[in-house]
Amino acid sequence: MPDTKNFPSFEELTRDREKRAKAIAEAGGLEKALQSGAMPKYVDVSLSEAIVLGLLRQGVTRFLVVLGHGSTEIGEALRVYAKAGLVKVYPVRSEIEASHAAAALRWVAGEKAAVVTSIGPGALQALAASLVPASDGLGVWYLFGDETSEDEGFNMQQIPRHEQNLFLRLCSTLGEAYSLHTPGSLNTALRRGLVAVDHPHRQRPFYLLLPMNTQSAWMPQFNLDELPLGAPPALPAAVDDGSYSQAADWLLKAKRVVIRAGGGAREAGLEIAELADLADGVVATSPLVSGVIVYHHPRNMTVGGSKGSICGNYAMEEGDLLVVVGSRSVCQSDSSRTAYPKAEGAIHVNADWNDAMHYNKTIPMIGDAAATLRLLNEKLRQRLGGKPKVKGESEWLKACRKEKERWNAYKAERYNHPKLYDEKWKRELLTQPAAIKTATDWARKNGAVAFFDAGDVQANGFQIVEDDRLGQTFTETGASYMGFGVCSLLAAALADKPFYGLALTGDGSFMMNPQILIDGVEHGARGCILLLDNRRMAAISGLQTAQYGEAFATDDRVEIDYMAMAGAVQGVAAFHGGYSIEELIRALDRAKAHDGLSLVHLPVYYGSDPLGGLGAWGRWNVGNWVQETQALRHKIGL
Repeated sequence: MPDTKNFPSFEELTRDREKRAKAIAEAGGLEKALQSGAMPKYVDVSLSEAIVLGLLRQGVTRFLVVLGHGSTEIGEALRVYAKAGLVKVYPVRSEIEASHAAAALRWVAGEKAAVVTSIGPGALQALAASLVPASDGLGVWYLFGDETSEDEGFNMQQIPRHEQNLFLRLCSTLGEAYSLHTPGSLNTALRRGLVAVDHPHRQRPFYLLLPMNTQSAWMPQFNLDELPLGAPPALPAAVDDGSYSQAADWLLKAKRVVIRAGGGAREAGLEIAELADLADGVVATSPLVSGVIVYHHPRNMTVGGSKGSICGNYAMEEGDLLVVVGSRSVCQSDSSRTAYPKAEGAIHVNADWNDAMHYNKTIPMIGDAAATLRLLNEKLRQRLGGKPKVKGESEWLKACRKEKERWNAYKAERYNHPKLYDEKWKRELLTQPAAIKTATDWARKNGAVAFFDAGDVQANGFQIVEDDRLGQTFTETGASYMGFGVCSLLAAALADKPFYGLALTGDGSFMMNPQILIDGVEHGARGCILLLDNRRMAAISGLQTAQYGEAFATDDRVEIDYMAMAGAVQGVAAFHGGYSIEELIRALDRAKAHDGLSLVHLPVYYGSDPLGGLGAWGRWNVGNWVQETQALRHKIGL
């Protein structure tokens, strides 16, 4: 039997916790408390409190929680530290919502958060939603309750099999995970989490599993210096092993350079633009980095891929040399590896070895994107005598700019025909292109951060936005998780510098996470949900029609009064978006004037009229396109 005679009573434990929390708060933080002696180096603490202290030392002060029987002890430690003002705890109604809000907070504001759940179903929900930060390179902590380490029999909500650590196995499949089966391993767990969540080139989620019995385990004379501090250093520029000269040779020889800017290019916009000027290249961007180069830059061909733009896909189709910066080459991003049929080789700048070696005939340059491109640009300047490769406008640039003019005219035609008759609604409605263009122009004018939910809204959205800097639009195309956009509005209330968010969502995505209406009010979010309602999963209906000529099981006949739903939550302002651009702008203005969360309901057109959407301009390895796409991929061989 374990010796419990030295374990403090609940009253003593609470008193000591409160004393420590007060000392840290009065000293101005944990480090100052340790330096001044207000906090002793060795303390008697429970594991749960040590976890809170460890995360506090790493700058994690926001906790989004759905507490249950698997997390009551960590919840109690958070209560005490929240009372002292050291952390902020946000109870929400869905673990999925908690994860999305934490991911959006890291993405928009660069601030860290932890998601805390119970055991079993709640943890599984958060695990599923963690596909977003895993796919988009965002560092988020996850604290999951787990089965007890003494295996006294099945714990309620554990995976019901006679094996150990099954949830650890699940989490480890998706990312990096650690079970605090042994409290003394806390420093290792926190260090591994620090490296994952604060990775300088590709942040990722970290799953910390907390057995229900070890959370309250007593740790006498725990050394606070064991709690990790700092952040892993960034990679320097790629090593010059001759690759810079080889890359310069390829760039000078090529006649049609196309540069693909992926998620890892976020901090390299200036360098990419300079490379394009020096090498007479054009840029096709990922939806993740809208604004990394000004939309109207003459060499920006905008988004490319299976649902890209006319000009972006033209550049990818015709380029004879590919330069990839920070891209994982996701299927839709590179048309399932068929986007560059004429490319004779690739220069790939990436911090990940596997991603850098994705294409054949590649010069891999492993290092920080901006630093590597600066050296490559310098090498080109030396070879070119400080002048661009081509004087004036080349035939390549002329051809690409002509395609961009065609793309802009194509979009303008849709904006100039903003309404179409809808069979389901039995009246003329705004089209999604007209509505999204109006809303995103409004967002830029009003300094609002635009979030896009998955589906047709998202696809039309990244084809439409015309950002002139990063941070104006966030399009979660990594996992394309329905409901991410609306949940992101909660991050507006969590950030040190609150912002106004506009979440553009479809009716399908909104119903995945409508609890944002409640939690947004509870935690003081200011923002607007623009609900584009066509009463169907339009992206999939459109895909089915394109592939098979018929939509199936992606439609519904249920009428929902979304304004009544939103209005039922005290504090939410609900407005109808109307049936014209002018009415939509008035509704958005009224929504922004509301001091809190609002919803604008806008019925939108769905149908076969080509003016109702922006179309697809690339290939994709799905459905009955598979054989043709795969055959082309193997024929290209890149």
